[in-house]
Amino acid sequence: MVKTQFGIKDLENLSNVKAHTIRIWEKRYNLLAPDRTDTNIRKYDLENLKKLLNVAYLYNAGHKISKIASLDSNQIQALIKKNINGVDPEYLGNVFKSAMFEFDGELFDATLAKLLEKKSFREAFSEVFVPLLNEMGILWHSGTIDPSHEHFISEKIKHSIIEHTAKHKKIASENDSQLFTLYLPYKEIHEIGLLYANYELVSAGFRTVFLGPNIPLESLTHVLKMKTKVIFVTYFTVLPENENLENYLKDFQDEVYAKSACELWVLGRKAEKKPKSSKNIKLFKDLKQFTDHIESLSNI
Repeated sequence: MVKTQFGIKDLENLSNVKAHTIRIWEKRYNLLAPDRTDTNIRKYDLENLKKLLNVAYLYNAGHKISKIASLDSNQIQALIKKNINGVDPEYLGNVFKSAMFEFDGELFDATLAKLLEKKSFREAFSEVFVPLLNEMGILWHSGTIDPSHEHFISEKIKHSIIEHTAKHKKIASENDSQLFTLYLPYKEIHEIGLLYANYELVSAGFRTVFLGPNIPLESLTHVLKMKTKVIFVTYFTVLPENENLENYLKDFQDEVYAKSACELWVLGRKAEKKPKSSKNIKLFKDLKQFTDHIESLSNI
């Protein structure tokens, strides 16, 4: 069953407010009103969670808890609006969490639209979505959120990337131009980072072929039979495992590069380990390094 009730540890994980502090705020200020089980264990509903997220935001912004606790929900919202000007990453992350727990696609879309009035899609992705996705991964592994919550937010972000890729597509020259082929290694299915890499390449005016997840190395050779001047782009989130990373890059050289000259660009957490690069393999420690490199190429 999807969670609609939360324990105090869940609230701690979601709000980054210690359980001990939550108990004090309840006792001293009647901040939240949890139900209790027969064994006197606190259980909080979605309204309690949303209130705590808002209170935590204001508290972190420097407001005294005694003042916040005296406000009703409308006054809390008014104080938040006065503080954030609509684009504070911490607050927006909390709104997206609320959309996730309520499976509210309209709230997600409206929040993103407001954010994009003030920020570029690149800024929205790096400042809000990347931290949110990192947090979702931790919350999913800790059991704080259900897989359905994580899938909801991931799919909404995927669709927003695809939508903005289509909006920002520039006409690329077909003649003798570089072709970027994006894929994830065999058994790797986490494609948000790869979709975003495709967005940046398309926005910069480059031609791309998006193969998506779960592609064996041998399949890449079929692209080389049809295309020239190919740069493969991949994103390592979970796979290959750390001890197999060097082997994967060596296998790329032996199975793909040996068939036809090409490059491999590697992004993602695994690339941060920085195995030895070669002349045709580039490893990017983060998205900024990747986007800076794309911009340098597009200006040539």
